[in-house]
Amino acid sequence: MANFMLSKVYFHYNQYRSNGLTAIAVCGLVVGTGLWWFEYSGRAEIAWAVATVPVLVGLIVQIVASLREGNVGLDVVAALSMSAALVFGEPLAGNVVALMYSGGQLLELFAQSRAKREMTALLGRVAHTAMRFRDANLEEVPIAIVQPGDRLLIRQGEVLPVDGRVATELAVLDLSALTGESVPTRLNRGGEALSGATSVGAAFELVAIRPASESTYAGIVRLVEAAQSSKAPMARLADRYALGFLLLTVLIAGTAWFLSRDPIRALSVLVVATPCPLILAVPVAIISGMSRAAGIGVLIKDGGTLEMLARVRTAILDKTGTLTQGHATVTDIKASESFTADVLLRFAASLDQASGHVVASALIEEAVTRHLALSAPKAVTEVPGTGIEGSVDGTNVIVGGNSFVKSRCTKAAGDGLLAGIPKDAMTVAVAIDGALAGVIVLQDRIRDDAKSVLSALRRAGLSKIVLASGDRVEIARTVGYSLGVDLVLGNLKPEDKVEAVRNEKEHGPVMMVGDGVNDAPALAVADVGVAMGARGTAASSEAAGVVLLVDELEPLAKAITIAHRTRRIALESVWAGLGLSLTAMLAASFGYLQPVEGALLQEVIDVAVILNALRALR
Repeated sequence: MANFMLSKVYFHYNQYRSNGLTAIAVCGLVVGTGLWWFEYSGRAEIAWAVATVPVLVGLIVQIVASLREGNVGLDVVAALSMSAALVFGEPLAGNVVALMYSGGQLLELFAQSRAKREMTALLGRVAHTAMRFRDANLEEVPIAIVQPGDRLLIRQGEVLPVDGRVATELAVLDLSALTGESVPTRLNRGGEALSGATSVGAAFELVAIRPASESTYAGIVRLVEAAQSSKAPMARLADRYALGFLLLTVLIAGTAWFLSRDPIRALSVLVVATPCPLILAVPVAIISGMSRAAGIGVLIKDGGTLEMLARVRTAILDKTGTLTQGHATVTDIKASESFTADVLLRFAASLDQASGHVVASALIEEAVTRHLALSAPKAVTEVPGTGIEGSVDGTNVIVGGNSFVKSRCTKAAGDGLLAGIPKDAMTVAVAIDGALAGVIVLQDRIRDDAKSVLSALRRAGLSKIVLASGDRVEIARTVGYSLGVDLVLGNLKPEDKVEAVRNEKEHGPVMMVGDGVNDAPALAVADVGVAMGARGTAASSEAAGVVLLVDELEPLAKAITIAHRTRRIALESVWAGLGLSLTAMLAASFGYLQPVEGALLQEVIDVAVILNALRALR
C-alpha cells in the first residue's frame, strides 16, 4: 500500500502542476489575444512571451531530471520549439506550444486516470480494521493482527478484510470488484469467502483462514501496484527512439532553414514535431487494456505481458484445477446386495473422520450433503496413503485401495463390483465385517465450461492447445480427447512440464495455465504464465504474468481478445499519429504551415490519438 500512496501523491502533484501551467498558458493566450484585438500588438507579444516562460522553465527542469537518470526524452523537441519561438520573435507560437505541452500532459493524466479506473477501484477497497470476537464481546482491531481461527463479524456493506469460512447459516456477497460478476453470490455455512468481496446481505460471522498479508485481496493489491508501475515494451519505444527522432527533427528543421534562409520555417517544423502519439497514446492504450481486463477478473501484471498475450499461438493447460475442478467428488457408489449406497457411505465416511487424506474429505463431504449421521470411529489404524481400518458402531470397517482392502478381507471378495468403472476414475473399496461391501467411485470432474472455453480460446487466436498433466497418461488422455485438445502429455513431473513449454516455444510464443506449486516453474518459463485463482498457491501467482481472480477459464479467452484489440489500437495510434506529424513537418519545411498553424494542428493530432487509445476501454 505504501507504493500505492506514493503513486497517488505523485499523480496529484503532476495534476496540480499541469493544472497550474495550463492555466498560465491559457491566461497568457487570452490576455495577449485581447490586447492584439485592441491593437496593442507590442503588449500582446509581451503577454504571450510571459505566459510561455514558466512552462518552458518547468519543462527544462523536467528534462534535466531525465538527463540525470540517463534518459533523453522527446520533451526536448517541445523545449526547442518554445525557445526558438521566443528567440525568433514568434511569442504567439511559443504560447500555443506551451498550451499544447501543458494541456497535453493534463489530457494524458485524465486519460490515464480514466484508463486505470478498474485497477484503482481495486486498490481503494482495502479494509483497514475488522470487528473481532473476544470471548462474548466485539473489538475493532487492525487487520494486520487478525490470525487464522479468529472469529469476525462482517456487517452489511463491509468489505471482507481477510479470507475465511462462513460460520453462520448464510452470507450474500458482491464479488464484482474481484471478478466482474454483477450477480451477488450466496454462500452457506462452511463456504470459503474471499477478502475484497462486499457483504450485501445480513450480517454474518467469518472464521479467518489466512492472515491479512496472505489473503486473496492482499495478493491482488500487490499485483495491481506492480501493474500500475510497469512500462510496456511498446511504451518504451518513445524512450528508445527519442534521440533518433530528435536528430531527424533537427535535420529537417535545419535543412528547411538552410535552403530557405528563413528561420521561421525551422520553427514551424519544431512545433509540429512533438511525437505525442508515441509519448501519450501507447501508455494510455496499454493501461486501458489492462484496466478493461481487470474489470472482467483478469489481472495482468504489466504491459509487456499484455502485448505478449496478443502474440500467443500455443496454450499448455494443466489438467487438475484448470480443466477439472481440482478435487475429487463422489460420482457413484456400487454396493453389494447386503447394503444400500447410503449405509455403505455412512460407514466409510464415519471411519474416514480419523484420516487426513483428501479422499477422506471427499467421502465426508458427500455424506454431509446426503444428511447422513456419522458415528465416531474407534480402534483406528491407518497405513498412510493406502487405507484405514477401525470400528464404527461395533462393526469392523476397512476403507482404502482395492488391494489393501482385499488383503484384509476374510471372506470371498466380490470382484464384479469393479466392472464398468471409468478408466479415469478413482475407486475406494469398503469392507464390512471382513467382506467386500462395495466400491465408491470418485472423479475430478471436468469443469462445465471447459469445452466451450477451449473453443473460445481458439477463436481468440490460439492455433494449438496442449494438455499437460501429472496424472496417469490414460486419465489425461480421457480428459484431453473428450475436450478436443491437440496434444496430451501425461505422467509429467514439474521439470517435464518445463521441458514441454520449452519444446513448444521453438514454434512461437507459449502460454502456460496452471494453479499449483508444481506448475510454478513452467509458468515462469512460458512467455505468458497464467495462474488460476488469486487464492491459489503463492508460488504460481508470483511466477505468473496473468492471474485469474476467479477459478474460471472463460475470462482468459476474453482477456486474449482484449489484448489483441489493445495492441491494434496502440499501433493504429502510433502510426497514424506519427504519419500525420511527419506529413505536417514536411509541409512546414516547405512553408505551407506557419508556426501557430502547426502548433494548433499538432494539438488536434494529440487529442485524436489519445481519444483513439481510450477505445481500448470499451
